[in-house]
Amino acid sequence: MNEKNFEYLRDQVKYSGFGEGLENQLKENIKRQPPEFSLQHQATFGKDEVNSALHFKRSATTDMYFFNSYMASMKQEQATEKMNQTFYVGKDNNITLKEGYNLMNGRAINKDLTNKEGKIYNAWLQMDFKQTDNAGNFKLKQFHSNYGFDLEKEVSKHPVKELQNTQDKSRLLDSLQKGNRQAVTFIENGNEQRRYMEANPQFKSVTVYDASMHKIHNRQSQQVQKSNANKQEQKNGPEIAGDEERDHHSGKKAKKEKGMSISQ
Repeated sequence: MNEKNFEYLRDQVKYSGFGEGLENQLKENIKRQPPEFSLQHQATFGKDEVNSALHFKRSATTDMYFFNSYMASMKQEQATEKMNQTFYVGKDNNITLKEGYNLMNGRAINKDLTNKEGKIYNAWLQMDFKQTDNAGNFKLKQFHSNYGFDLEKEVSKHPVKELQNTQDKSRLLDSLQKGNRQAVTFIENGNEQRRYMEANPQFKSVTVYDASMHKIHNRQSQQVQKSNANKQEQKNGPEIAGDEERDHHSGKKAKKEKGMSISQ
């Protein structure tokens, strides 16, 4: 058995979000040297169940195996049918199991990708449920950096307590970039309220839900932010409020550019 190949694949499976539970099965299959094999994995996210088949294939010229793809099958709690999607695996920046689950739920993830020339670029990915490829997989829409979506800026439009702490802010933005619907704390009229938030790059915004997972219109959330700001002005006095007002009006408007594409 090619020990280095096994160790590489073991780590690749682990960091793709499938943990360490498949290690023994992986080793046994590599020892048997079949042309190709699959490993089965089961996970639960909240009340949703995701079953995955990880596909491996041996090189035609050496004893090395490659982790080529995994097919995720999701059964949501109230859905009547399962949803299937194949995610392809390369050397770097693969879509992890949790990211794949988030995509299948319609949320967007942020990834560093490599183009045909080998150059790395950053983009938000979101599943296009209206288009499928020849294999029946939903295509992925891409929103490049010049599309104009600024996650931190959009989150800052809301009265999020976690933005007041550098570490909490970093963890929040990182979670949103992975496509999670992240729990946050809103400060509303001096009171803390549990809210949930997810990135929405296509509409250059973030989507906010209340504690019962009901969507809150962005305007309502921004009104709370404005109300909190007004109270802070009254507390600080007219001189500080005037400084904030001048800063606000001196800001430059963001340049609007189109940068959305759909991967083939």
